[in-house]
Amino acid sequence: MTDSKDSKSHHLKTEIIGGITTFLASMYIVIVNPSILQVAGMPFSGVLTATILVSAFSSIMMGLYAKNPILIAPGMGLNAFFTYSVVNGMGVEWDVALGAVFWSGIIFLLLSIFNIRTLILKAIPDQIRYAVAAGIGLFITLIGFANAKFIVHTPTTILGFNGLNSITITFVIGLFLTAVLVARRIKGALIMGIVATTILAIPIGRLWGDATEFFGAASLVAWKGFFAAPDLSLIFKLDLINSLKLSLWPVIFAFLFTDMFDSLSTFVGLAEAANLKNADGEPRNVKQSLIVDSFATIISGLFGSSPGTSYIESAAGIEEGGRTGLTAIVAGLLFLPFIFFSPLLSIVPPIATAPALVLVGVFMAKPITKISWSQFDDAIPAFLAMVLIPLTYSITQGIVWGFLSWTVIKLLVGKGKEITPMLLVIDMFAIAALIF
Repeated sequence: MTDSKDSKSHHLKTEIIGGITTFLASMYIVIVNPSILQVAGMPFSGVLTATILVSAFSSIMMGLYAKNPILIAPGMGLNAFFTYSVVNGMGVEWDVALGAVFWSGIIFLLLSIFNIRTLILKAIPDQIRYAVAAGIGLFITLIGFANAKFIVHTPTTILGFNGLNSITITFVIGLFLTAVLVARRIKGALIMGIVATTILAIPIGRLWGDATEFFGAASLVAWKGFFAAPDLSLIFKLDLINSLKLSLWPVIFAFLFTDMFDSLSTFVGLAEAANLKNADGEPRNVKQSLIVDSFATIISGLFGSSPGTSYIESAAGIEEGGRTGLTAIVAGLLFLPFIFFSPLLSIVPPIATAPALVLVGVFMAKPITKISWSQFDDAIPAFLAMVLIPLTYSITQGIVWGFLSWTVIKLLVGKGKEITPMLLVIDMFAIAALIF
């Protein structure tokens, strides 16, 4: 009886640590999403409130209904598409664009309810699944190095090392410290690393280093007080009528295709890397998870944000041992207080979560050993999917070119039987995604 209680206590502690880790790795979206959407003319504080509400409700629903440890929040890339392509590029009013987000979520929901998205998921070749998992790992690692300004853009080499300075040295110390904690299998290692790196970053901009040059702020660890009143001005401000105009349908489908490929590939990658599968080897509770994902996009339009999607940073919490919906519930609940205490999020700078993201890449690279490297008609599409995710800075691009190259190569080497009808449908969606 005592052993049973101890086991339950250990399980609860592990899931809570997983939820806290996922939140800490993903909380940047609360500030970053409004920073991007305000360029579309939307109020920063209103988008901040919407971001918190979408992240909290969607993640809690993921935990309660789909029982998976995956956080959902407004997606990076989708917010840039909303702002720079739809609103600023096409001249669509932001309230109309929110309507397009809502309708794409409705279509998304119908595809999920009638298992069409599940059929799509089952049609993805195993080799591409392994590659996507590893590619997402590389992508997360690249994000970590970029957030720490360890890797920066250079005119001559595209990407390069930023050299030794107060920022990169602090990051390296945080990375090595976190890596040692992980290697020693200490529970909560990633959280400890985030806290330690935050403390180490306090002197930057105060005692040494030019934080302004790389982060646009006088210091990395900023204190902006405790309290800020929520701004509910964007809730239900979407334009449902004008967003259904014929000229807006390409925008609706663009949101749909991008969101669908992002969520499917992230879900497949996380399930593969963390073995979140059912008895048939398919991702666990896939239909329920995809329904929740579509729900996130619907409420994004209602609350005032770009579409919600599954977050690759969930891998941080999964690596800490999070395996059930409780991890997602904890992460979702942690967003809610920041409706009122959003200034507290400024305490943890991007450089502090960067070591955790880099190490998550190590965890997610495990499936790379399952790729049939000696079978080139398998290896080449898998390799393209894996490397194009970080190189294009897009999960969607990686999986799209993985699908298309798999189909073309298999057909031309006489292995057309390995191409299912549903995979051909996926290819058409992939081409449509590239066009839109």
